[in-house]
Amino acid sequence: MSGVAAIDCGTNSIRLLIADVVSLDGDEVQVVDADRRMEIVRLGEGVDETGAFSEEALERTFDALRGYAEAIEAHGIELGPDTVRMVATSATRDASNRQVFVDGVREIIGVEPEVVTGLEEAELSFVGATAELDAEAADGESAGDFAPPFLVVDIGGGSTEFVLGGLGDEDELVRDSLSVNIGCVRMSERHLRSDPPTDEQVQAATADIEVALDEVEKVVPLGEAGSVVCVAGTATTVAGISLGLPEYDSERIHHTRVSTRDLERITGELLRSTHSERAEIGVMHPGRVDVIGAGALVLSRVLARTGADHFTASEHDILDGVAWSLIAAEEGA
Repeated sequence: MSGVAAIDCGTNSIRLLIADVVSLDGDEVQVVDADRRMEIVRLGEGVDETGAFSEEALERTFDALRGYAEAIEAHGIELGPDTVRMVATSATRDASNRQVFVDGVREIIGVEPEVVTGLEEAELSFVGATAELDAEAADGESAGDFAPPFLVVDIGGGSTEFVLGGLGDEDELVRDSLSVNIGCVRMSERHLRSDPPTDEQVQAATADIEVALDEVEKVVPLGEAGSVVCVAGTATTVAGISLGLPEYDSERIHHTRVSTRDLERITGELLRSTHSERAEIGVMHPGRVDVIGAGALVLSRVLARTGADHFTASEHDILDGVAWSLIAAEEGA
């Protein structure tokens, strides 16, 4: 196996990772990014209200996927289940017409999207975010700036995944996990409808988030985290803002620490700003302008629950976990 392709289709975005698989000494391999892309397609637009994908959202998604298929083949990777895996999350679990989505994906890339459960999504995100950390952390030692147990938080468009674990034996990798429906698109559509949102709307969204976090803490002890690692666009965008970057720079953002104080300041500024003001932020992807305030609000309430004084943003997430799963399947074959 010389290369693999991972696709993650969420409520807000569809993303691609084409990775080269490099053999190291012994049986070890390393995954090296060859191409990483993201497009905002809003597949889940309106699903919270209608329960179904719109034709427009499906076509936006299929258009992006056709481009991804061309990129995969151009890199010399044959489209098929041994080398390509696509996972679909939150909105796809909720949509009544999801079979239309499944059939369209199969026609374009030759494999069916896997509608993963919240637990599977959390585990893939955890593997992707922590695979590069030093194995010595499994023994309770610090892995650079990190200390186990790791809490990986993945804020998506429709849901947010929480997974607590360490880097021990495979059976002990994940201790606890849960997915709850407090994603940035869902919270924006449900509560933050004004520009900027009113105090009453922010309070309603906050109350909704806090109720969900009460449920999370029944399963995942957030306060036990030794390190809080946050993945996906909300966290990386907030990290880019905290650095004052003039444009998005994934290398500088990766493993950036954002203090609780900075997060609260940035969240407040985003919630008080207008669409045009948010659009002028250098690191802001156009597709996140409408939902970044809700995402930052979720992130701030999560960090408050952990009691941590900072979170670490990671550019490695569920895509990397999916890539590693393809390698593991090949090795086990």
